[in-house]
Amino acid sequence: MADSCGIFLLGFMFLVSFSVTGVSGAKFDEVIQASWASDHMIYDGELLKLKLDNFSGAGFASKSKYLYGKATAEIKLVEGDSAGTVTAFYMSSDGANHHEFDFEFLGNTTGEPYLVQTNMYVNGIGNREQRMDLWFDPTADFHAYSILWNPRQVVFLVDDTPIRVYANREARGIMFPRDQPMGVYSSIWNADDWATQGGRVKTDWSHAPFVATYRKVRIDGCEWGAGDEWTAEIKRCSGGEWGKEGRYWWKEKEMEALSVHQSHQLMWARAKHLVYDYCADTARFPVPPAECKV
Repeated sequence: MADSCGIFLLGFMFLVSFSVTGVSGAKFDEVIQASWASDHMIYDGELLKLKLDNFSGAGFASKSKYLYGKATAEIKLVEGDSAGTVTAFYMSSDGANHHEFDFEFLGNTTGEPYLVQTNMYVNGIGNREQRMDLWFDPTADFHAYSILWNPRQVVFLVDDTPIRVYANREARGIMFPRDQPMGVYSSIWNADDWATQGGRVKTDWSHAPFVATYRKVRIDGCEWGAGDEWTAEIKRCSGGEWGKEGRYWWKEKEMEALSVHQSHQLMWARAKHLVYDYCADTARFPVPPAECKV
């Protein structure tokens, strides 16, 4: 997109695609690092575990930042009584006017379903929460949670089923997240003041430690680095050109919008599993936000 090119004079990007499966942590360490409480970030063979106890939670961050792409984590969520806990997987840029795309998995009492909350921050403005239950038990096995970001849309996917889309409607005066390199993050922490039944159910520390387990982290995107080079390769990666031979597959024409099949999947997921949508919350928003009107 021509009007987004200038910012890249500040940085250099190159195409990067990592599949992280973690052999004794080595491959995880190529792409991510502990962002806090490294002693609660545990490698277990080919798995990575984040642990929450009554001393601390834990989190990791990608070593690089990216502009456009797709980030995926295969996660098995906290088993048993997980009330009060939140496991998050998200992308975020820096600063007060940051962009952020959130998956937040809200734990619950044993036998009650997890809720997944998604949220969007665009230029520092959030309050775009949606919540869904899931059509499977996310504690019984690993499932893939993905965020796709390109110049036309942001898509949240669960096992490649889209559950939320934020389309680029800048032509209608609606803000869209562009031009800010974003890191990929995940964490587990105690949020019993709001996470489970609005904070009515508190964390039962007798069930600690609470553990979220990761089998794979994959990031396909354009990596942002230091330098001032301005090449045709960077322009194809960041601008309106689509590249060649599928090198920037997340920006190909067929990725500009959902396919017919994906649209049907989205309608099914929202009809069967959506339990809260900020666009329908007239108490919070007597005047619907601009993106809700379209």
